[in-house]
Amino acid sequence: MLIVMSHKATKEQLDAVVQAVERMGLRAAPIPGSERTAVGVLGNEGYIDDLTIRDLPGIQQIIHVSKPYKMVSRDFHPQSSVVNVAGVRIGAGCRPVVAAGPCAVEGEEQIIRTARAVKAAGADLLRGGAYKPRTGPHTFQGLGEAGLSLLAAAGRESGLPVVTEVMSPDHVGLVAAHADLLQVGARNMQNFDLLKELGRAAKPVLLKRGMSATIEEFLASAEYILAGGNPDVILCERGIRTFETATRNTLDLSIVPLIKEFSHLPIMVDPSHATGKRSLVPPMAKAALVAGAHGLLIEVHPEPEKALSDGPQSLTPQGFAALMADLGRLHAFLGV
Repeated sequence: MLIVMSHKATKEQLDAVVQAVERMGLRAAPIPGSERTAVGVLGNEGYIDDLTIRDLPGIQQIIHVSKPYKMVSRDFHPQSSVVNVAGVRIGAGCRPVVAAGPCAVEGEEQIIRTARAVKAAGADLLRGGAYKPRTGPHTFQGLGEAGLSLLAAAGRESGLPVVTEVMSPDHVGLVAAHADLLQVGARNMQNFDLLKELGRAAKPVLLKRGMSATIEEFLASAEYILAGGNPDVILCERGIRTFETATRNTLDLSIVPLIKEFSHLPIMVDPSHATGKRSLVPPMAKAALVAGAHGLLIEVHPEPEKALSDGPQSLTPQGFAALMADLGRLHAFLGV
């Protein structure tokens, strides 16, 4: 439920509404606006009988919100959010950003070389995996804490904020100590213990869509993080599983404008994981920006043929530089 206060409502009237909601055993979340304040009512599992509060002074309107996500929705938060990642602003009104780097941190030389290359080409963030959720247990699982240290050092050397995946609630503090943006992979989108822990974190979160998740399930997962107290969430489309086998996944670009209708959160697109094919990454990256994405995740490896994971979808540094030049021209054309 959303309680919209009159623009003439006093602080005392707002406080009285908050107290009335709390007496109902629910949580009240005031949402300041440019013209008036609203109060989001959280904690209910069904319809709320508003009989005891509807006539309180200062209330203009009561809106019953049936969605399983509330804080994420534009009903509760009409203005588009911008997330600040160590000085890089991501969201509405900002230039689309690019996070680039290898699927996995494999060693010092590899990550430093990649960081320098993507920085020179114009990337805004350095991405790289230290902990890797792999389909099979016998494949490269990442360097763990050592990989985090190498990634952080490469970020400092290149001047790029870093984004990396966190897989376990127990690792949130460790990863947050090394990274500027904490990524939740597709397989962990509904790892609710992890989402709750990230709600208590002091770092922004990049939440990837699960491979079979509906938009409602995707936004409900983001709700866990916001409900825990962390408002800095960026959504990411990375392809969904369908009947098609010619590509790794099916890139659902329709989610970009839909998310912007339903939610105030920024949304990025990962064409590398979505397609799994190097030749498809540039055209789908451009298509994502045309669809309105606030940013891109691009996998780059200095020697993709030797990559320990996801080599076939990784761009070379030269290929990434060419893509960034194309994106620059596209930005100018789109006026973003």
